[in-house]
Amino acid sequence: MSLTGSLSNALSGMGVTQRGLEILSRNVANSGTPGYHAQRQTLVERNGDVSSSVRSAGVARSFEESLQRHYGNQISSSGFADTRASFLSQLETYLGKSGEASSLDTLYASFETSLQAMATSPDSYSARATVLTAANALSDRLNSLSSNVQSLRQETESQMGAVVNELNSDLGNLRDINSRLTEVVRDDGARSALLDERDRLVASISESIDVSATYNQNGSVRLLTRSGVGILDNQPAVFSFQGGGVLSANSIYSTTASESGVGTLSIRTPAGLPLDLVGQGILQSGKLAALIELRDSTLVQAQGQLDDIAAGLAQALSSVPINSSAATAGAQTGFDIDLAALQSGDSFLLNYTEGGNAKAVRVVRVDDLSKLPMDNTGPDGVRVIGLDFSGGIGAVAASLDATLGAAISVSNPAGTVLRVLDDGLAATTDIDGLKASYTATNVQDGNLALPLFVDTANAAFTNSLDGQGQKQGFAGRISINFAANLDNSILVKYSTTSSLGDASRVNHIWDQLRDVQFSGDVTSTKSMGRHQLSGSVSALISQTLSFQGASVQNSQSVNETQKLSLETLTARMDEKYGVDVDKEMAMLMQLQSAYAANARVLSTVQELLDTLMRI
Repeated sequence: MSLTGSLSNALSGMGVTQRGLEILSRNVANSGTPGYHAQRQTLVERNGDVSSSVRSAGVARSFEESLQRHYGNQISSSGFADTRASFLSQLETYLGKSGEASSLDTLYASFETSLQAMATSPDSYSARATVLTAANALSDRLNSLSSNVQSLRQETESQMGAVVNELNSDLGNLRDINSRLTEVVRDDGARSALLDERDRLVASISESIDVSATYNQNGSVRLLTRSGVGILDNQPAVFSFQGGGVLSANSIYSTTASESGVGTLSIRTPAGLPLDLVGQGILQSGKLAALIELRDSTLVQAQGQLDDIAAGLAQALSSVPINSSAATAGAQTGFDIDLAALQSGDSFLLNYTEGGNAKAVRVVRVDDLSKLPMDNTGPDGVRVIGLDFSGGIGAVAASLDATLGAAISVSNPAGTVLRVLDDGLAATTDIDGLKASYTATNVQDGNLALPLFVDTANAAFTNSLDGQGQKQGFAGRISINFAANLDNSILVKYSTTSSLGDASRVNHIWDQLRDVQFSGDVTSTKSMGRHQLSGSVSALISQTLSFQGASVQNSQSVNETQKLSLETLTARMDEKYGVDVDKEMAMLMQLQSAYAANARVLSTVQELLDTLMRI
């Protein structure tokens, strides 16, 4: 090898070593920087006629595409689980645990205890006052819980706006990085820094929404949601959120924009296509999907359960039964019942046997014609039919007669009386029972029923289906009858002439609370499946606390599992991408030795050249 060749090789080696030291110092300096990917110098061997050397071919950045995609998916799942668990934990705090002083079951138990005390001393003013205090505490607690639930829904909208702003910012920054990566970046360190920032932004976007990333040869990235909607190509999608204002129990999402009572979430894709994120079910995971589910499903169902409890309380105390009487027409047998007192939302129940099968039909008075026709069978097997009573009982009888078929005869023999008969000699149908109830509105009309719990402006709660339905949001409106707060004697005196020592009304209330059974609306969640409250008022409260407690526990368990998976994956990424300072120090020693060797060669060549020059 010639002296010039040796000199060239030594200089090349020193350059490679110095470049390696620069990369090593950058690795060590960023060893604790989140998202930093370790770098290594890529070397290429160069062979000559009589010697060989190496040169630097750039910087290799630690990266594994499949691992990065898996990490993005896990971040989305963790973002969804963490957001949901956080909100449900707040809901559990509001509800309180069973047996706590402020929990619904404790307050209801106090109400029952006060009723029992009043039953033994109905003429005691203090006993009656204690009942009113307990009733007010119970209604106030339902009001408070309803307000808490709506506050949580309001918070979901606040967070939606923040997430959308962050998404648009991240997508804009990622577009800029894509543009710079497509350019020729001569500084390998700067390019690696751009790639680190690219991955950080993809992870941030993945935490908010579920995305699938495609990495191009030049380092740029394209993003789509898992449902296939593009959100970043040459240009980013633009997310939009328009808040719904102050949310109430009646603020429900609808695919019809004019009927929706909540904020709207939309996206304009890079191709310019506008899409409804909620209505079209575009998002499957991430923070934003969790916020949507909480606002439009989970918290709405929690409100519904509170409304079921409030409705049960009001109806148990205020329902007045209407007894039917036996009726015949030739060989046909059945019952007559007077429906004059039925108000909108009140109903009557028909039990019959047809072909050996027991059946039940509940007919509800519906004054809002937009809710008709109504004919469905609930989970309990009871068929519910809504009818317009404005045309009189004759029109009701005619409509029901046509609906139930030839085996049952329905007629209006006189006034407001409804008659239901079997098919007589054909003997395919038997009428087993016909009963109705209406809602008491007068506190001293001679009925033992008491409208103690009422709606806004002291209105009777009939569970009317008109408009949005009286039950919707009732937990936030339930209050105590003005008359009871003015004069607690009405808790005992069911007429102006009845005695204060008569415990009939109190005993009736106690029996109603214990015996009357209610069925709430069916709810369905991904984590808890289908669920329906049923039973007495006490059972409704117990089931609500149990359901919500189980829901919180489930969400926390899922969140812990997702966190563990993310921690495991993060550890794997740290191992794959992170900087091992010990290894870097070992590499430093190698580079120092290589640099010293090349320097020795360079010094030796210098000495030889000096010797030659002196000859």
